[in-house]
Amino acid sequence: MFSRLFGRKEPAPESALPAIRNVTLGRTVWLDPLAWKRFGSDTKFPLDRDTLEITAQGLVDLKDGGFVHRFYTDDHVMFQAVSDDRAGQRLTDVTIFVPWDSAYPGGRADRDAWGKRLRARSFTPAGLPEYHRFWFGDEAESQDPVTFWEELHDDRDGVPDRKIFQTCMLFARDLPGEGRELLLAIEMETEDREVSFETMIGVPLEVGEFRA
Repeated sequence: MFSRLFGRKEPAPESALPAIRNVTLGRTVWLDPLAWKRFGSDTKFPLDRDTLEITAQGLVDLKDGGFVHRFYTDDHVMFQAVSDDRAGQRLTDVTIFVPWDSAYPGGRADRDAWGKRLRARSFTPAGLPEYHRFWFGDEAESQDPVTFWEELHDDRDGVPDRKIFQTCMLFARDLPGEGRELLLAIEMETEDREVSFETMIGVPLEVGEFRA
């Protein structure tokens, strides 16, 4: 499914696509690896490099005044920034996510089971520890996930090349020294109704921990 987020790789002319602290399609992002390596074996975050070549860009309008800006590499690493404005001048959150698992449902029963996992207090993927619901807190037994359309861009002409509908929930677990590891669980559906289940592992970034 993540392969559908990526298309041709071309030079990036200027356009209406926002650049978030110089991060945009066609540029390279340099990361401070201490953002996750300082946790050693306590983290499951699998990124093994400190540079990202951005070849696709996504934009989500949350309809409540917030925006999600996503920047993808060819191997599906996702640099994500959340802001109060479309231009990304007022950042509220920056995260780097790496794919962990991808699966296709066999039918309605699989989708119902995945939806139940998204609504649960905790999420435990195969080969990983338990993560607790981060969005909305984990007090409630069941919590509806977040849904939105993401517009995907292969170039900087400002016109979306495709859209993906997403139903997702964010989970987290604590790391030593007040650290946090994130798990993003998503049901993705393309405009032609192809569905997949995606699991991504992430860590939050401070503004000083990346540059482009």
